Amino acid sequence: MKAFLAGLPNLPGVYRHLDEKSEVLYVGKAKDLKKRVSSYFQKTGLSPRIAHMVARVARIEVTVTPSEAEALLLENNLIKQLKPRYNILFRDDKSYPYLMVSEHPAPRIAYYRGSTQRPGQFFGPYPNAWAVRETIQILQKVFRLRTCEDTVYANRTRPCLLHQINRCSAPCVDKISSHDYARDVERATQFLEGHTQAVLKDIEQRMLVASESLAFEQAAQLRDQMSALSRVLQQQTMENTDGQDTDVIAIALAGGRACVNLAMIRNGRHLGDRAFFPAHLDDDDAGEILEVFLAQHYVAHALPPVLVASHAPKDEALLALLSAASGAKSRLITRAQGMRRAWLTQATQNAQLALARALAEGGARELRTLALAQTLGLDTDEQSLAELRIECFDISHTAGEATQASCVVFSQHEMQPAQYRRYNIEGITPGDDYAAMRQVLMRRYAKVADGETVMPALVLIDGGKGQVEVARQVFAEYGLDLATIVGVAKGENRKTGLETLVFADERAPLALGVSSAALMLVAQVRDEAHRFAITGMRARRAKARQGSRLQDIEGIGARRRQRLLNRFGGLNGVRSASVEQLASVDGISLELAKRIYAALRE
Repeated sequence: MKAFLAGLPNLPGVYRHLDEKSEVLYVGKAKDLKKRVSSYFQKTGLSPRIAHMVARVARIEVTVTPSEAEALLLENNLIKQLKPRYNILFRDDKSYPYLMVSEHPAPRIAYYRGSTQRPGQFFGPYPNAWAVRETIQILQKVFRLRTCEDTVYANRTRPCLLHQINRCSAPCVDKISSHDYARDVERATQFLEGHTQAVLKDIEQRMLVASESLAFEQAAQLRDQMSALSRVLQQQTMENTDGQDTDVIAIALAGGRACVNLAMIRNGRHLGDRAFFPAHLDDDDAGEILEVFLAQHYVAHALPPVLVASHAPKDEALLALLSAASGAKSRLITRAQGMRRAWLTQATQNAQLALARALAEGGARELRTLALAQTLGLDTDEQSLAELRIECFDISHTAGEATQASCVVFSQHEMQPAQYRRYNIEGITPGDDYAAMRQVLMRRYAKVADGETVMPALVLIDGGKGQVEVARQVFAEYGLDLATIVGVAKGENRKTGLETLVFADERAPLALGVSSAALMLVAQVRDEAHRFAITGMRARRAKARQGSRLQDIEGIGARRRQRLLNRFGGLNGVRSASVEQLASVDGISLELAKRIYAALRE
């Protein structure tokens, strides 16, 4: 090791600590690889987490990069890919939602997630879907902009319910002129851009002009619009300094856990916040937690002009690296004043509340894991409970069609959606659940028998003696431990709490009772497997039926089907059409239109 460290270059790059099995323990970046990597084996004041990691290091791999900024990018890509055990990890949120104003003669407003390089105007990002939908409701109330799909808009013959409740001005049937609707869209985008006073002034001037022209109905509508907008502005916190887009980051620490709360301010509006809970944390260094959050979050997401934080990162050069990597300049404020201080106080309170909830829920989850381990005679020390892995299987189909099996995973006291798997079942007699279960278990545990994947501590089977016998045969064939198999037989009337646990190793069936914490955990995992299987099956069935859904309706042949699809722009448009609209298609009688309408809603 000494010779290896002596040979390291004084260059920027990324290093990886590996154990005897070549498992990556930790990934880090360095401005100077030789100094940074050598420091791990010279320091005595390492945190418990890092000290434990260093004791397991068998070898080190390094990658030299042209700059420290590129090292930052590579480090984050490797952390997301490898998820090293000793790195502090934040959940990888793929994207944030936006509010979209479409590029259309009569633009619609819509919730949107994805690339913003397509036509239209995009406002955000927003911290969560709820914040987008709340903004859409504001725009509907104040500016009465449409939200319907373009296919629905193109085929309307009368105003919809939203027009009747004053949430849409119905441009689809010319209840508002294209010029006036365009003005409403312009004012809405001004509002989203933060120019609220200009919008209010414009509405007020138009109201006065309409009143002087004796257009009292129009003046009343503008008065109501101005009143609604004023109420909205009174309910929202507004920027009163420089109006720059700002992210506010507050950290709360308690009970060996941390919460990073991110509040987003865009165009002067507080859009809401989101809580993040880092994994692999064993010390209370808020500066290090903030540094890791900044690096992992802003490599993947846009860096705003201003960051307001409750703590300072350890590495003062980190922000410059992020700016270099993203091409966007930003400044970090840790001693906020005025409105920014109020935002930080609010974000800190939200971080503390979110952490308190997480600790309470985490304690309850750990107690349920302990109860299940005690009930089934598994190890109950803290590490064994945290590493307890449960895999649960369920089969779903509709009368034998689109059979699909699900495998969900429970570990670290919670469900692990990233590790869920679906299996398409082929080559069996339709409706044969035993054959389906045999196929999925053989496909999953052949890999365990070959040493490719780990064996869970518990394998839950949604079913009784028959399903458990199938699992027993598969495990016996592969030489796996039969004691890990537990069937969950449904109780009377399928009522939760009345299930019986059925074992494959000749233990007697066990009824735990409705008050059992162990059974609550089993039921949660079983229900999640059922949900995951049925949603996958429905998606597969819908895909298989997509082309034939209309043809399955009596009286619909190839020509009528094509006319319907052409008129409404596809199956979704046909599904959204009213009976009257369907009957307006050549060759579709009113009776047939009613049958189509009913069939597409089954």
